[in-house]
Amino acid sequence: GDLGADRRRARFATMVKRAYRLQEFPAHASAVNCLKIGRKSSGVMVTGGEDKRVNLYAIGKPTAILSLTGHQSAVECVTFDNAEEVVVAGAAGGTLKLWDLEEAKVVRTLTGHRSNCVSVDFHPFGEFFASGSLDTNLKIWDIRRKGCIHTYKGHDRGVGTCKFSPDGKWVLSGGQDGRVKIWDLTAGKLLKEFPRHDGDVAVAEFHPNELLVATASADRTVRFWDLETFECVDECVEATGVRAGCFTPDGDAFLSGTSEYMKVWKWEPARCCDAVDVSWTRLADV
Repeated sequence: GDLGADRRRARFATMVKRAYRLQEFPAHASAVNCLKIGRKSSGVMVTGGEDKRVNLYAIGKPTAILSLTGHQSAVECVTFDNAEEVVVAGAAGGTLKLWDLEEAKVVRTLTGHRSNCVSVDFHPFGEFFASGSLDTNLKIWDIRRKGCIHTYKGHDRGVGTCKFSPDGKWVLSGGQDGRVKIWDLTAGKLLKEFPRHDGDVAVAEFHPNELLVATASADRTVRFWDLETFECVDECVEATGVRAGCFTPDGDAFLSGTSEYMKVWKWEPARCCDAVDVSWTRLADV
């Protein structure tokens, strides 16, 4: 047999930790379609359901702080603004709604997508957010002007993930077509397209303080891209498709979640530093 592979497996086996379920509670009357954790406090989360509701929770408490209604179809994506004062949610009908959490009411209803709205991200310090849809378009919305200010076209299938850069100048889109595109918001056009993944792109994330992007896909790979050369500088291979992932807040490592494991990766050289054995089925956010 392959001694090197046996050693790697043995080393991995000694490294793997076990995760235990802390809490489980009914969040919606039917399927929970999406979930996001508030990045500012790491103390709140928002969920969207097939029941057309958007529910807000304090992490650790099983009862919703708020249950927000207004959507006419199933909620398919949700996120907070940076201050955790506003929630935006996209629905199966293509409509987006913004709620003011203090007033617990809808402050904007935005239409324009022709199909399910499946991804959404708030601009880091502007009155803007981005949304991706099964209609293959990425849209940028101005909350004050109450409308879409730009539509980026170029994906062949739905845009399942979108993310603004920390400086707010670029936006990433990851598609079900395996494509990852980076758009220049100032110029209003495509800056670069990365060589495609062989599966649905689940994650496209900017590094918090370096010119680096991580992408992860159902094709089982996590790739790291240098934003000065736009070259792939490293690749990590998982046993199964990646469902979610993010850089740690200090940018020191990348966390990836599959249906079996939570792993901590470093790059250049690519190495797995830690792994946790988990039994979650539908990982939504890390």
